[in-house]
Parts: sequence; structure tokens; C-alpha cells
Amino acid sequence: MPSPSLTPLETRVLGCLLEKERLTPENYPLSLNSVATACNQSTNRDPVVSYDDKSVEAGLNSLREKKLASVIFGAGSRVQKYRHKLLEYYDLNPAEVALLCTLLLRGPQTPGELRSRSERMHPFDTMAEVESRLDELSRGDSPLIRFLDARPGQKERRVIQLLSAEQPEPDTATAATTSAPIREAATAAVQPTATAVEALAAEVAVLRTELEQLREEFRTFKAQF
Repeated sequence: MPSPSLTPLETRVLGCLLEKERLTPENYPLSLNSVATACNQSTNRDPVVSYDDKSVEAGLNSLREKKLASVIFGAGSRVQKYRHKLLEYYDLNPAEVALLCTLLLRGPQTPGELRSRSERMHPFDTMAEVESRLDELSRGDSPLIRFLDARPGQKERRVIQLLSAEQPEPDTATAATTSAPIREAATAAVQPTATAVEALAAEVAVLRTELEQLREEFRTFKAQF
């Protein structure tokens, strides 16, 4: 299956369906309200969002059109519930699902971050195991992840999932060129002019004179006793 180029909303919804299937299987498939609550969690999400039910329903319907989700009715219930269909298209083991799910929910991360953040879904004994699973996910005709270069000052390279429409990485050279005038302006803003320095020096001199006068008055007052 080619990359479905998910929107940010679809990415979040799919990630939540994957996560809740593994963390709370007793409540899976999920109702619309449960999906919305999962999407808007303030923990284990990046970015934190606030989608209303209508938006989440639209995301679910979009995933259904892309054959990545389906709706079912529970026995004796008229409430629609939703489940993902990702594993009907990709042959993934639990470790790979945990890593991919964490990427869907939290964006680009280092292997070390992925290991700690996916622990509830699948514990990894070693970093070598994490690297091995990531290598598998990056191979084949339709890879699900790819490695990014490490950021300046960082040693670990990061990983990005490829189910979503890719967001270009900032161009380091362009960023440096763009930020240079800003840094220069900021430097100029904090550097006082010669006139300002003279004014401050004059003010300090006045304050010192006033302080000395107060001290003299205090000594005169004290001498009276």
C-alpha cells in the first residue's frame, strides 16, 4: 500500500486508535467521544490539540475513505465505534506497531526517546532491539519510517514516520542566514548609545551627591544626642 499522506488530524486519530487498542483493549473499538478524548490528551501527545467531536468525526471518515479505519456497531448498542485497519495492509509485529504509534502521536524522535515513550505498549530490553525494529520499518518498497540527520549539537539521529504528508526539515543554512539579521538587530537593541551612557553617568553622579548629603545630615542629627 502506498503512503496515504495523512493530514495532522488523521495522523492523530490513527495513532490514538493504535494506542488504545494496546493500552485499553477492554474499551476498544472506540466511540467517537472516546476518540476525541484520546486525541486531546495533554500527555504523550505532541502537539497538544483541542479537536471537537465534529472534527474528529471528519478525521475518522477520512481514514475510512483511505481504508485505514472502519465503523462497527456493538452487540445491542446503537453507538458507532471505530477501529483501525492498518494491520490489514502492513505486516507489523507488536514492537514495530508500538514504535510507529509513538511516532504518529509525538512526531520526529530519537531512538532513545522512542524506547522510553513506547514502553507501555511494548518494552524494549536494549537499544539494539529498538534500532533493529526501526531498520525493518525503514526497508522495503513502502518504508514506514526514515532517519533524519541529527540536529546541531545532538548525537542521536531522529526518526520520522512516512504515513503522513512529510513536513520539510528546516534548512540549516537558510535558518542561519535568516536569523543573522535578527541577532544583529537584537545586539544593537541591547547595546546602549554613547548619549545614553552619558545620561546614565550623570544620573548616577546626582544620586551619589544626594546620598552623601543624606549621610551628612544623618551624622549631624546623630551628634545632637
